[in-house]
Amino acid sequence: MNTYEAQAPGRINLIGEHTDYNLGFAMPIALEQRTTVRFEPDDTDRITLHSEEEGDGASFALSAAPGDVDGWSSYAAGVVWALTQAGHRVVGGSMKVHSDVPIGAGLSSSAALECAVLLAMNAATGTELDRLDVARLAQRGENDFVGAPTGLMDQLASLNGALDRAMLIDFLDSSVEPVVFDLDTHGLALVVVNSNAAHQHSTGEYRSRRESCTRAAGELGVGSLRQVQGVDVLDRIGDETDRRRVRHVLTENDRVLDCAKALNSSDFGRVGQLMTASHASMRDDFEITTEHIDLIADSLVRQGALGARMTGGGFGGCVIALVPSVDSEKITEAVASDIAKGGFPAPTIFTARAGGGASLQRNE
Repeated sequence: MNTYEAQAPGRINLIGEHTDYNLGFAMPIALEQRTTVRFEPDDTDRITLHSEEEGDGASFALSAAPGDVDGWSSYAAGVVWALTQAGHRVVGGSMKVHSDVPIGAGLSSSAALECAVLLAMNAATGTELDRLDVARLAQRGENDFVGAPTGLMDQLASLNGALDRAMLIDFLDSSVEPVVFDLDTHGLALVVVNSNAAHQHSTGEYRSRRESCTRAAGELGVGSLRQVQGVDVLDRIGDETDRRRVRHVLTENDRVLDCAKALNSSDFGRVGQLMTASHASMRDDFEITTEHIDLIADSLVRQGALGARMTGGGFGGCVIALVPSVDSEKITEAVASDIAKGGFPAPTIFTARAGGGASLQRNE
C-alpha cells in the first residue's frame, strides 16, 4: 500500500504582529524545525493519529464537524473538514505525526501540522492545489473548526519558506516576496528565547484584539485597516483602547516595510531598532505581552542584542533577538540569569536559521 509523507516547518515572525487579518504586512521566516506526517490510507471512514509527542489513540471520523473534536487532533480534523467543505475528496487511514516544533511557543506548531496533513491527504487523493489554496484551507480549518481567529501568515510562511530568506507578505493579495536573511555572512545570529509560558490563540484575548480592529475599521468607514493612511485618523476613533490597537497596526505595517528595506541594504542596526520598537508597540498599544516576556526582551537588549521582540500572537511564547554571533553565548547566559532573578521558569534558548518550506514525498 502506498504511503505519503509530508513535512511542514514552524515559523518565526521577524516583525509584523496582528497585521495579517488587517490585510497589512508581515515578514516571517520558516524554521528548520518541522512537523512530519506519514499517511497510510485505508478503506475506513476514520483517521487515526499516532504522535510521539502527544501519544497514540486520537481519531476522528471523516464526517467530523466543528465541535466534534478537541485537543491537538482538532487541527488535523479541521483541515480534513475544510477540504470536504471545499468539495475535495478525503480518505481514511493512519497518520503518524512527529514534530520538533515547540508546542505553545508562538512558533506555529499548529500551522505546521495543518499544512503537513493537507499535503499528505492531497497526495493520497490526487488533489492538486496551489500553495495559496492550501494555506487558505488550513486557515479555514483553524478558524471555523478549531475556533482560533488567526490570519493567514502562519500557513503562508510554512508553505513558502526558503533557506536564508525571509518572506515579505502583503496580505492584501497574499503575495510573498523573498528577502535575503543570511545572518552568518554578517556575523549575526537570531536567538530564540522560549519563555516556556504557553500561549493560547483561541482564548478571548486574541479574539478581542481582532474585534477591536474590525470595530475601529467600521468606525473609520473602511473595509480593513490596510485602507487607513497615517495615524492622523486616530482622533476619529471614539474608544481610547481601540485607538491604541489601531496605532499599533498602522505603525507596525510601516516597521515591516522599513525592516525589508534595511535588510536589503544590510543595515542590521536599523533592523534591531525596528524589532525593539515593535515590541514596545505590542506592549503599550496592543497589550499582548506579559511581565515575563517584557523582562526577557529588555534583558536581551541590555545585554547586547541589536534588538529584541516577542514573536507570535502574544501572552507568552518566545522572544527573538538579533545578536552578534561572537557574543551569543555571553548574552544568553546573562539573560538566563536575569530570568532566574525575576523568579520565572528557566527558558529554552536556541539559534534559528531561515529554512525551506513544506515538502512532500511519496513512498511505496
